[in-house]
Amino acid sequence: MGLSLLEVLRRATSYLSTHGSSSPRLDAELLLAHALGCRRLDLYLQFDRSLQDPELARYRDLTGRRAKAEPVAYLVGSKEFMKLDFSVSADVLVPNPDTEVLVQRAVSRARQCGRPVRVADVGTGSGCIAVSIAHYVPESTVFASDDSPEALAVAAQNVSRHGLEDRVSLLLGNLLQPHPSDLDLVLANLPYLPRSASLPPEVLAQPAHALFGGKSGAELVAALLSTAGAHLAAGGRVLAEIDGGILDQLDLSGFAGHQVHGDLSGRPRVLEAWI
Repeated sequence: MGLSLLEVLRRATSYLSTHGSSSPRLDAELLLAHALGCRRLDLYLQFDRSLQDPELARYRDLTGRRAKAEPVAYLVGSKEFMKLDFSVSADVLVPNPDTEVLVQRAVSRARQCGRPVRVADVGTGSGCIAVSIAHYVPESTVFASDDSPEALAVAAQNVSRHGLEDRVSLLLGNLLQPHPSDLDLVLANLPYLPRSASLPPEVLAQPAHALFGGKSGAELVAALLSTAGAHLAAGGRVLAEIDGGILDQLDLSGFAGHQVHGDLSGRPRVLEAWI
C-alpha cells in the first residue's frame, strides 16, 4: 500500500521548511493539487487516499524544484491577484500582493471620474494590472505595454482568459513611447531596485530586467515621470510602484502635487502624482 496523501503532505512540508520556504505547508498543498490535477480544497476530502508511483514522481519533481527556490507560481503556471487568476511563466514577474495597493487606488480614482477613462499600464508583464483595472472598471479602455515580446505573449493569454480583448490593447515598446495621449491614469510597476539590492533566491529566480532599475533603482521611474505629462489629460494621474529608498531621487516638480501610499506592511509602496 502506498503512502497516504496526508503523510505525503506532512513529509513535503517538513522538507520544504528546511529548504528555505517561508510557507511550506501552503507550498506543499499547492504543488500536490497541481500534481494531482485537482483543487487545493479537494485535498482535504481525500487525506486517506494512497498515492500511486506516477503521482509521487510528479510531486517529487515539483517539490525538488521548489526546494531550489523556483517560485510556486512558475511551477503551477498561475497566480491569484485581485481575486482573479493569472497565467504566469518565467518570462514575467510573479504578481505581488503589495501591487494590489496600486490597483485598488487606481480603481478608486477611475470610479471617481464618473465617466469612461483611458488608462495606460506601463511595463505590464503578466498583464495583471491592466486586466484587473479593465475587470473592475468596466467603463475603462486600457493600453498595456512592455518592451519584452515574451512578456506580452503572457499578457495576451491573460487578456483572453478574462475575455477583455475588446478593452485591453497590448503595445510593444519602451515606457510611454507606444502609448496614446489624453490618458486619465498612467500606472506602472517598473523595475525599481538598485543593482546592489540583496534579494531572496526566490525573487532572484524571476527576470532580472523586471527587477533592477539601474544602479540606483530610480532610473526607469524617473524617466516615466519626466514624460508622463505629455500623455496625461487635464487632471490626469500617475500611480507608480516604488521603494521608499528612491523617493528622494525622483523629480516631481512637473506635478501639481503627490502623495505616497503604504503597502500591506505600511512601507512606502505607491507614488501617486497629479498634474
